[in-house]
This record gives sequence, C-alpha cells and structure tokens, in this order.
Amino acid sequence: MNQLQNQYQQSNENTGVTAHSTASREMEEVKGQIFMARQFPRNVFQSEQRILDNCKRPALAQVAVYSYPRGGTKVEGPSIRLAEVLAQNWGNLAFGVKELEQRPGESVAMAYAWDLETNVRQEKVFTVPHSRKAKGSIKKLDDPRDIYELVANNGARRLRACILGIIPGDIVDKAVEECNETMRGGNKGPIKDRIAKSLQLFKEKYGVTQEQIEERIGYNSDAFTEYDLTELGKIFTSLKDGMSKADDWFSTEVKKKQESKLTEAFKEDKTKDTKKDEKPQEKPKNEDVKTDDEPSIDDPEQRELLFEEIK
Repeated sequence: MNQLQNQYQQSNENTGVTAHSTASREMEEVKGQIFMARQFPRNVFQSEQRILDNCKRPALAQVAVYSYPRGGTKVEGPSIRLAEVLAQNWGNLAFGVKELEQRPGESVAMAYAWDLETNVRQEKVFTVPHSRKAKGSIKKLDDPRDIYELVANNGARRLRACILGIIPGDIVDKAVEECNETMRGGNKGPIKDRIAKSLQLFKEKYGVTQEQIEERIGYNSDAFTEYDLTELGKIFTSLKDGMSKADDWFSTEVKKKQESKLTEAFKEDKTKDTKKDEKPQEKPKNEDVKTDDEPSIDDPEQRELLFEEIK
C-alpha cells in the first residue's frame, strides 16, 4: 500500500515538474519576443507600403475579399488570406490558433493576435462540436484529420477577427481598395473569355447556372463589366471559404423555371418524333374516289346531258 502511494506521489511530482518546466520555457520565449520587438520597432510607413505592394499581386487580390448577403444587404470584408498578409507585413505581431482541450465530442480552442510592441492582445476562446451538417443531417466526426480540419476552419474566422482588431482600420481599408484596384486593372485576356470561364466555374463547382447569375447581377452576361467580375470573384471566394451557400446568393426559382422549360421542350421534341414515326394511311389503288363536284350518272338529268355531249 505504501509503495503504491509513493509511486502515485512521485508521478504527481514528475508531472508538476514537467508542467512547470514547460511554463517557464514558454515565458522565456515570450520575454524574448517582447525584447526583440522593443529593440527593433516597426516603421509604420514601411509596413503600410509592404502591405500595399503585396495587394498588387493578382493571386492575392482574387482571394482577398469575401462577401455574403444579410438582411437584404451585402456584407463584405477582408478574407483570412488578406488578414494573414496584413499581420505578416505589419511586423512584431504574434498570432495563431491553439487547441486548448479535446473533450469527447468537442474541442476547445483559442484564436489570438498579440501586438508585441504595444502589448495589445485580442483573443477568442470557442468550442467546436465534432460534427458536420450535410444534406439536412448531422454527421459525427471520428477521424482525427477531419476533427483537425474542422477546428482549423472554425479558428480561421476567429483569427481574422483578432488580427483586424489589432491592425488600424485605415490600413485595412487601403489594403482592400488596393486589391479591388488590382482586380479591375490587372487582368489579362479578353473580358468575354474571363466571363465565360467564371460562368463555367460556378456551374462546375456549385451548380449555379448562367440564368441565376444574370438574375443576380441584373442584366445579360454580355454586358458584364470588370466590376461585375470582381463581385462574382468575391462571391466565389465566400462560397469557397464556407462563409455562405449558393442559395444565399442565387435564386432557386430561376433554376426551377429553367428545369421546367427544359422538361417541356423535351416533351415537345418527343411528341414531334412520335408523329414523324406514324405512317399516313394509304388510299386503295382500285377504288374510285368520288367528290361532291363530280356529276352522278344515276341522276336522269345528268345522264341526258351526258348523252347530248357524246352526240
């Protein structure tokens, strides 16, 4: 009995030593980061210029802004990709997502952003159930990889909010405007080809038809402009990041009407093909067909007139 108590007490002591050592190491790392930030403070103007230079890259500009509908209006803002570029180029900023605890059926995580110079910190602790809603039903997740991706996905949205809470708002607005300018003026190739490619991507990825997109924009796709393509790019980014669904943007009634028209057209074509296959009834070869204009020989008056003509 005493031996078991000694082993248990020794185990607790080892655990306490390990935890204390880990906490001390993390504290020293934080102190080192703060010291380096104070030794090499950021130059605000250089940081702003680095951010704007990155926003001139078309690959970043395409995924920099998301948008989604809410209450009859459109909500848009910088995506997590742009928020990461802002944090990287602002300098002396620690940010990330940590999983604090994994319980049966759920995980507790924290997203944070910490300005090491000003000691301003934003953090959000949240719980992620190990389940995913698909096709109207809730599916529980058991695969560790699926759980990790789910936590990371949910953490990205909180991380974006933390970063945007640290970096000044005017810098964020300038970055968004620069990305929009890049999208408007930095495109290569004819606009018609890019419109066709955009319509094809929406059809292949999310089943959105051209008619639905035209109903959303308000006019025919032949009249789309660079601004309209930019708006479609934001919607595509929102769908790709899981911020919204296709039904939030595009009318399902238009798709139903289109499907019903296709069904009616198919029925009409089938009816025409059936009529073509039906052969017309042939008249008997040896049967004389009598019309109302031809004279009848059985009538006495007509018979006398016929004899007089013969004479």
